[in-house]
Amino acid sequence: MVGRKSGRALLREEGLQRTDNNLDLTTWPQVNMINQKNYYTDFLKRDDQILTFRLQAEENRNRMTKAARDRDRALAHGQNGLPYTEPDADVDDDMAMEDGAISEAYGSKTIVVHPGSQNLRLGLATDALPKTVPMVIARKAHESEAEADGAEPRPKRMKLDDGSWPTEPEKWFGEEFAAEYNTMAAEFRTYRRNNKRKVLPNSRELVVNWNTRTPPETIYEHNDPLRIDWTELPSDPGDAPDFFTGHAALRIPEKSNPRYRLYWPLQHGWLNEQDYSNKNLLYRDFFTIIEEAIKTQLGLRRKKDWAQYSCVLIIPDLYEKVLVSAVLQEMLRDFGFQRVCFIQESLAASFGAGYSISCIVDVGAQKTSICCVEEGMCVDQSRINLKYGGADVTETFIKMMLFDRLNYSDINLKRRHDWLLAEELKQKFCVMDDTNTSVMLFEFHLRAHGQNTRKYQWKAYDEPMLAPLGFFRPTIFDHSRKMLGRRSLIDGSKDLYDGTPNDPTTNSQLAILQSAAQNLPGAVVAKPSGPNAPGSIVPVSTPNRQQAVSAINRLHDLEGTPRSSVAGSPPPEESETPQPAAGDATPAVTYNSVQGPQPDTEVQDRTVPIMPIDQAILASIGAGAGNDDRRMRDFLGGIMVIGGGAKFPGFTTYLEQRLRVLMPNYGKEILIGPPPRELDPQVLVWKGGSVFAKLGRTNDSWIGQMEYDRLGARVLNYKCMWAW
Repeated sequence: MVGRKSGRALLREEGLQRTDNNLDLTTWPQVNMINQKNYYTDFLKRDDQILTFRLQAEENRNRMTKAARDRDRALAHGQNGLPYTEPDADVDDDMAMEDGAISEAYGSKTIVVHPGSQNLRLGLATDALPKTVPMVIARKAHESEAEADGAEPRPKRMKLDDGSWPTEPEKWFGEEFAAEYNTMAAEFRTYRRNNKRKVLPNSRELVVNWNTRTPPETIYEHNDPLRIDWTELPSDPGDAPDFFTGHAALRIPEKSNPRYRLYWPLQHGWLNEQDYSNKNLLYRDFFTIIEEAIKTQLGLRRKKDWAQYSCVLIIPDLYEKVLVSAVLQEMLRDFGFQRVCFIQESLAASFGAGYSISCIVDVGAQKTSICCVEEGMCVDQSRINLKYGGADVTETFIKMMLFDRLNYSDINLKRRHDWLLAEELKQKFCVMDDTNTSVMLFEFHLRAHGQNTRKYQWKAYDEPMLAPLGFFRPTIFDHSRKMLGRRSLIDGSKDLYDGTPNDPTTNSQLAILQSAAQNLPGAVVAKPSGPNAPGSIVPVSTPNRQQAVSAINRLHDLEGTPRSSVAGSPPPEESETPQPAAGDATPAVTYNSVQGPQPDTEVQDRTVPIMPIDQAILASIGAGAGNDDRRMRDFLGGIMVIGGGAKFPGFTTYLEQRLRVLMPNYGKEILIGPPPRELDPQVLVWKGGSVFAKLGRTNDSWIGQMEYDRLGARVLNYKCMWAW
């Protein structure tokens, strides 16, 4: 019988005994576990750890080093008999110093770009005034814009059951427009009587009778000294360019061979998703217009020279992050600019005017933005963006004249020459001063390609005054197509972590959306699917003054709600909670007990933000001032109206009167001042951008190529002057 073996003998015989002499399994150092109860890190908690700030500090060190070397060199030359002059601290390094003189003005290598829905304004920062280019591109197509959609004219005429138009122009635009127009006319007569003006009872009949009986006069081309130079196309259609931009696009004949169709990449301050079916083509047209304008208007034909230039982009106060990020990428990657920075429109206007505190009312062609600016910053909660402007006045003016039997009844704003004619008529004849309002005789010349010039004489009474009054009664405007196609191509920006929408919005804007969804007819577009037809409009009740004032008062409730709270905030009282209107017009604001008012993005993207401009101004100022009476008085005394959409004589005076009626306790403080130094209100925003471009080393918002290559669009979090 074999004896029992020890454990050590078994390990040796089985090969399990350890023979590595206690050597480690690897030469890599082993890190012990961290005591999670007591550890700390300062990663990305200091400014000197962030790339953008490190580059800025390095640039400052290099500037100081260069200044010290230049000083030593100048002192050395001074010992040799040359005088020494102390360098100017305000002079930037980019201004090359040669023999004590500046070789070129600072800003001569900086391009300032301000894109708008109707016009693009750009120029060098050293220019006195910008170049203005229509924000339009004409591309080859099977049919022109006037021939599309069954050649339906604009303004759209209502058709009978048999498909024909009514013989009476009073029925062309429906009963709602006729009722609104007649109501405005009656209120205008009452307004004139209260101002001790003479009112003739048969003024409208005199206008209708004259326009019905007066035919146009034909002027042959050789007798017309102001004939139009149309864009010439080559005789061979195959040699025709693929596109035209700017003024040349608007002067292409309607019946050209080949056909061209106009596209406006920006509409109502947004990317025009309605007329495009491809996102890439939309972006390409937007940047092509800017690129061609830089080449033709600034003379920079070679893109390889653009690397020597910087660019300042002026963006809306309530911008869209997707568009700003796309612009930043295009300007640095494709255009190849040396550096790029952004500035908001209202802030640029305050720079151009030199105001430290003001309420900026920017009335554009298709949008109106309102924002309070204080000490070089936009007051966040005061930003408002309304989707109407000068183009709505143009269309309404044409509808009113057609309603009163204008003898050029075939006018169609889809035709290029008719659209230019309508803009000319609005700029010449529309006023907001009833001093000289009476039955007056006007005339215009119609110039179309391939036709003799026709001279029209027509009479008007209150139409030139009532059309601009639409700013104070936006229900007269047509809002039916303003939200069509919204979010069909480009989604809104969303938070990287929780996926919630993070485009900037304000309590003021949300309150206007909420008020419009409940009280204004045609403000909410129906859902694309469901029992309602796509693009149909949900009818709701017409607002009264009490409803509008309550919408303004709700701003204080929304502003007073804390944005964050551990315990949570109670919801508003049931009596103050807005109730959804009939149909699909649900409120555009929901309430979160922790984060306060939150936008319902689905409804928000289908609601047209519209409100009378005087009430919107008070809503913006109320949100910007809060409960501070001093700030309220400062904003009311610093209202400045800019933009080309409201260049009507007497507009600011009439607006002051309306504001004093709404705010009788602040009647003496309300003051609307014109832009200083007799600046054109249309170019004031661009002028402010040019001032911002020449700030020199005090401007820390420039984004360079290396920063964008490493951080991408995230660099905007550190470089924007506002909370991105």
